[in-house]
Amino acid sequence: MATQTATRETGPGVTASQTEAIQPTLFQRLAPLRVVVITLINLSIFFLLWELIARSGMVSALVMPKFSDVVSQTYDAFARGDMWPHVRHSAQNFVIGMLISTAIGVPLGLLLGASRTVDTVLSPYMWTMASLPRIALIPLLILILGFGNTMQLTIIVLSAVFPIAINCWAGVKTVDPSMLRAGAVFGANRFTQYRKIVLPFTLPFVISGINQGIARGLVGMLVGELLGGGGEGLGRVLALAADRFDIPLLYGVLILLAIMSVSAVQSMRWLERKIAPWREQRI
Repeated sequence: MATQTATRETGPGVTASQTEAIQPTLFQRLAPLRVVVITLINLSIFFLLWELIARSGMVSALVMPKFSDVVSQTYDAFARGDMWPHVRHSAQNFVIGMLISTAIGVPLGLLLGASRTVDTVLSPYMWTMASLPRIALIPLLILILGFGNTMQLTIIVLSAVFPIAINCWAGVKTVDPSMLRAGAVFGANRFTQYRKIVLPFTLPFVISGINQGIARGLVGMLVGELLGGGGEGLGRVLALAADRFDIPLLYGVLILLAIMSVSAVQSMRWLERKIAPWREQRI
């Protein structure tokens, strides 16, 4: 009688045990919270050890200042209003540079993968520019563009666009030809094959390329601000802090740069989960 009641309540052909199996467990529902808690504990232990080691005197304050001093100096810089213009300048240039790099790199990489002729013509230039140290371009860019924001944006784009394009290029090359043949059998033209088969298959490579571009673009941003003049940006603050031997502020800027980089990468991971939910794996 109890079994019949359970079957009626859960619907025809579905038992209560099957319903419980379908519903997410408490462990699965708390998985995102678990990641946050572990991250907070991990960072708390790291910064606590940093503070204890610095206070013990085992390491010179010029090498490792106290974390409390880093927080205090950075907070004071923000409270005085000295830091905000530099953060705004760097963040704005970085975001604009990455948007331009993505808008150029993704279509370029897909075109290189789609056309053997374009691949043959452009691949030597792509690999040359991808392997060329960006710092070597600074004198030339200064001569052409002068000091200032345009040169800094250009070095960010040149740093980030090639990893993005090369990863998209590699993604198209790794598409299984049998999938394209199957699409052709079902009447899909070349555009439909690209939209329905190539692009979804290449998406992980696109995200990976943008993540690599973020790291390269951040380096390009710092190089441009350190060597390209302009008087603004976190690179400029780094240089001034080093000149004044203000080691706590220097560490504070490094932490801000790390936060920028991690935030950008995590944003790309969130975007990937939204546009490619089939890649989400849960254990």
